[in-house]
Amino acid sequence: MATWGVADAALVAQFRAGDPDAIRELYGRFGGAVSTVARSIVRDPELASEVVQSTFVKAWRSAHQFEGDRELAPWLYAIARRTAIDALRKEHKPTRGDHEPEIDVGVEPHTFERTWIQFEVRQAIDSLPADEREVVRRSHLLGETHAQIAEAMGVPVGTVKSRSGRAHRRLASALAHLDANRSASDDVERGEATS
Repeated sequence: MATWGVADAALVAQFRAGDPDAIRELYGRFGGAVSTVARSIVRDPELASEVVQSTFVKAWRSAHQFEGDRELAPWLYAIARRTAIDALRKEHKPTRGDHEPEIDVGVEPHTFERTWIQFEVRQAIDSLPADEREVVRRSHLLGETHAQIAEAMGVPVGTVKSRSGRAHRRLASALAHLDANRSASDDVERGEATS
């Protein structure tokens, strides 16, 4: 996580004072990660967008309660998680009349690490050149074959294979630090288990 400097301390002070520019700045910095938290819980892009908006509104309303020496990111993610769970409950709550009884929806616990990894992967994919990003999207999200992608994009199959290969090499390089972090974490857990 980035170290907070003097400019960031000033931003936190402005945020705590309820400055609308500060909340816009925070949205710019943390909006993507908050969206990842929301989507992982509600599994609906439209509802996730509402959760993101509500999260930042709630954060702004309670900004004066935020302790300036804390990290903002975990605080925002906690608000997002609670807001997403509330949104799920509200979506599944029956209205008056002849409806089925309310059913509790199980929500898988979402760790900060998992949220951060998803955010990093999304950023790495977004940073790919447009033609490579489209090949990855069609291959992994739509499940299309190289031939189907080639037809849809109007290029030879060999071009699709080349773009796919380049995209996967770029992604492996951009996300190598995640694998290194996981290995270190596994080593720590194994060490703790044996001690």
